[in-house]
Amino acid sequence: MASRVIQHDTMLGPERKGPRKVEAKLFQGPIVHRTALGEVVNRSVIRGSLNNKAYDNIQKQTSKVIKPKVNSTSTATRIVGKENVGKVKKEQKVPEEKMEVEEMAEVEELAVAFSVQQLDVDDVDAGDESNPQLVSEYVNDIYRHLRQLEVENPVSPKYLEGQVITWKMRAILIDWLIQVHTRFTLMPETLYLTVAIIDRFVQVERNIPRNKLQLVGVTAMFIASKYEEMYCPEIADFAFMTDKACSKADIMKMEVVMLKKLKFHISYPLPLHFLRRNSKAGRVDSLQHTLAKYLMELCLPEYSMCHYKPSMIAGAALYLSLTLLDGLPWSPTLCFYSTYTEDQLMPITCKMAAILVKSTTSKQQAVRTKYQAVKFMKISDNPQLKSKKVIRLAEKASSY
Repeated sequence: MASRVIQHDTMLGPERKGPRKVEAKLFQGPIVHRTALGEVVNRSVIRGSLNNKAYDNIQKQTSKVIKPKVNSTSTATRIVGKENVGKVKKEQKVPEEKMEVEEMAEVEELAVAFSVQQLDVDDVDAGDESNPQLVSEYVNDIYRHLRQLEVENPVSPKYLEGQVITWKMRAILIDWLIQVHTRFTLMPETLYLTVAIIDRFVQVERNIPRNKLQLVGVTAMFIASKYEEMYCPEIADFAFMTDKACSKADIMKMEVVMLKKLKFHISYPLPLHFLRRNSKAGRVDSLQHTLAKYLMELCLPEYSMCHYKPSMIAGAALYLSLTLLDGLPWSPTLCFYSTYTEDQLMPITCKMAAILVKSTTSKQQAVRTKYQAVKFMKISDNPQLKSKKVIRLAEKASSY
């Protein structure tokens, strides 16, 4: 004990400087007070070196900071009032119980639906992980977004009513644009996007005179070419195709007007996008896919088909193609990835069959002539397109 006292006295001496002063403060007791944070000390050391009375004083001071008084009235009591606290608690318990029951029901429904769907549905994206261009991780989300876009940007049925432009003028314009598209050997997406731009612009701008309709069509193809093509034709080429009816300045002015009316939004989902997905899901061959493309392009000049969603057009075209060529059923995998059942596609399929029957005698022959080429397997001359199946389906079109 004597040695400890001597050591303590030497630590408190003025001749000793440096870190020892910090140790001396530990033995001096509660001298420095930190009212905001409490006493930040090593309690085990203080407990052994201080007397019981000094230790009790430190405990009282720290307890005031560490354990603040809690008001008996809760937040709900202060806001609502004492008399309504019981009501609030009861009202809070009921929604929680309902939410738990509803969540359990949703989980059970999803589990049943998932188990039923996965029995016969094939994963068409299996094995595509190594190809980054197929984006197998995001492909389902991409098509879900496309389906949302086609709902947000619809074409109104009978939007030409009350306008100078008629459905016959529209059919003649699109038939001519198909010939221009073939002459320039443009991408298929360019043609579908051209028609989409025309329909959405004409239904917004309702005062288009007849002599400006060709200008609208050629400008729409010019915009679609710049959006889809790697090498877009020059504006002088489009002006030349109009036989000097439209100048380069006219096309540039109309381009500004159309983009402003469309609010610079021209990224529309196209039937060709959905057809490629459906063809992959159905594992169809090139002949079936080409016939579906032919059926979709036959619908482009048809005013009665322009208001249907692109995904429905694509589904009905592939359904009719499979029915005519091989008589294949609409499989659960196709139903899952197209999001349409056979009954949902039947009305559009029958109308498409009626258009196919009418195409042989129609004045607009651009699509039919285009698909007579070897490049498209001469699909427009296929004998199955004149079979009894087509006639029976066409006869049902009037009932829908």
